[in-house]
Amino acid sequence: MTGLADTFQPSTFVDAFRFIGDNGWLIWHKTVEQLVLSGSAMGVAIGIAIPLGVWLGHVHRGSFAAINVSNVGRALPSLAVIAIALPFLGVGFWDVLLALVVLAVPLMLTNAYVAVDEVDRDVVEAARGMGMRGRDILLRVELPLALPLLFAGIRTAAVYVVSTATIAAIAGGGGLGDIIVNQASYRLEGVIGAAICVAALAILADFLLGIVQYLVSPRGLRRRPAFEPDLAKAIPLPGP
Repeated sequence: MTGLADTFQPSTFVDAFRFIGDNGWLIWHKTVEQLVLSGSAMGVAIGIAIPLGVWLGHVHRGSFAAINVSNVGRALPSLAVIAIALPFLGVGFWDVLLALVVLAVPLMLTNAYVAVDEVDRDVVEAARGMGMRGRDILLRVELPLALPLLFAGIRTAAVYVVSTATIAAIAGGGGLGDIIVNQASYRLEGVIGAAICVAALAILADFLLGIVQYLVSPRGLRRRPAFEPDLAKAIPLPGP
């Protein structure tokens, strides 16, 4: 039975931060589980989406398939993926991992495809006129110019994955979601405290990837790392 202590009050946020401080080991343990799950999902998704998107953008084919697969992936609820995969993967880490990969791949695939496909054709033709061929053009011209928009997709996917990984709690996958869904044990301050930690992790992931994006981008295309990528302005323009 939920008492008055579990109703939201202005002091609940103070109690939530106190819960984080008083349960440091629990928060740390669940945070590590969340990061392992999110990092694994991002690694698998990057391995699938980035090479495929970059290749499709390079050959300027497959846009219909890439965009439609992305739309289907975005429309498919993560909970539905968990339910569908349950008979095959069982309850736990792998089931949730699949759902997060399905969530992340469409974002990265679309951005990788558009990033390479939208590189100025005059720049590509100039590189070809200098004697470069397919692989050299991709690695030395198209990919460097595509990095800002490509990384924008990775950053957005990372925020989605870290935030959505809380659903692992319903499938035995661990993470901070174990606290969020268990108000009976951790009370409202625990639920809000864990949610604050999830939000902080998502912001931190975006910020750190923004720094990586800044460091790996060609000097002429560098922008100061921001907390949220501006997808409308992320398509790189060729320099002089």
